[in-house]
Amino acid sequence: MAQDWCGRCLKRRPAFVSTWAPFVYAPPLSGLLTGFKFAGDLAAGRVLAELALEHWCRQAPARPQALLPVPLHVDRLRERGYNQALELARPLARGSGIPLLPDTLRRERATPAQSGLSALARRRNLNGAFRVRDGTVLPAHVAVVDDVMTTGATAQECALALRRAGVGRVDIWAIARAPV
Repeated sequence: MAQDWCGRCLKRRPAFVSTWAPFVYAPPLSGLLTGFKFAGDLAAGRVLAELALEHWCRQAPARPQALLPVPLHVDRLRERGYNQALELARPLARGSGIPLLPDTLRRERATPAQSGLSALARRRNLNGAFRVRDGTVLPAHVAVVDDVMTTGATAQECALALRRAGVGRVDIWAIARAPV
């Protein structure tokens, strides 16, 4: 799904250039994503990644030089047992032939879950939460992979960290976009 700029983004352009999200976050897809993210249904994640890859093959967005999953804080990773963004990024990288850089972007501090927070609270919650691993040399164009894009707070903070590390263009690839 092509993403037009919202009113907030028109006033203040985000640090990322484009968003590619082939699906709208609505039933029945939202149920698959919820089961994948919160109930350990890794098979649902594989199906979602395969469906996204089919869309990518038909309607490819600008091709980045690397894919980076949105990182989880080590505490959340330990609790969940897997990083849903990494589980989606692996088959996307494999199917597209784009290199995956799984440990490049780091979540520096634990933050409360974004679900249930207002847009302003989401931005404040993630302010400065991400950084690029020291000594990493990144390509000029990367895409950050996530499961769902809602307000764009996570995307913005990841993109800011990558831009500070010298990346010229950051795109966001999400499986679904919340209705605007």
